[in-house]
Amino acid sequence: MSETSATTEVASQYAARVASDLERNAKEQERIGAEIVALQEQLTALQHDHRVLVNIQQALAGAAPAAGSTPVPSPRKNAVAEPAPGRKGTRARKGGASSQSPAAKKPTAKKTSAAKAPAKAAGAKAAGAKAAGPTLVELVRRHLVAQSEPRSAAEVSAALAQDHPERTVRTTVVRNTLEGLVAKQQAQRTKQGSSVYYTAIGAPEPAPAPEPASQAESK
Repeated sequence: MSETSATTEVASQYAARVASDLERNAKEQERIGAEIVALQEQLTALQHDHRVLVNIQQALAGAAPAAGSTPVPSPRKNAVAEPAPGRKGTRARKGGASSQSPAAKKPTAKKTSAAKAPAKAAGAKAAGAKAAGPTLVELVRRHLVAQSEPRSAAEVSAALAQDHPERTVRTTVVRNTLEGLVAKQQAQRTKQGSSVYYTAIGAPEPAPAPEPASQAESK
């Protein structure tokens, strides 16, 4: 009795599964069939559009030679190139030449004035430089030559600012100027600790200290 009941239970399970598979298969067939119908309709529409486009292409190809055979009018000749004989044409030419001559001269005058402007500016700068006095390089060189001991860039800047209050003296500019003199071998750089000092090459040697009067008399 137990084996019969087990067999019956397995058969019922298989029957239920087969029924479910059949139902799923039927639904899938319906879905695919609906897609096939939609695709068939799209294919039919595309085939119809293809036939219409082919007909339009053939019609345009047949009309192309007719459009190409249309004569193109030749360009008109310039009326100014061949003026009518007589005094009017001569006067017109003279009038055109006279009216164009001032316009042609004006750009030349503008160009000449524009070319002279940079020259004037350069001359003004040169005159201003001469009127301003010696350059910073000359002032730094003179100051170093006049010193008997090495001087730092800050000391040179302070001295030049005091001697020439009308000029703007910056320590960084003075330091660059001193380095330029060193590169030209017109000054010598010495370093003491973290400080840098400069001395002019060919600077006068310091004068010896005067001897006491008692030593001079004994000699």
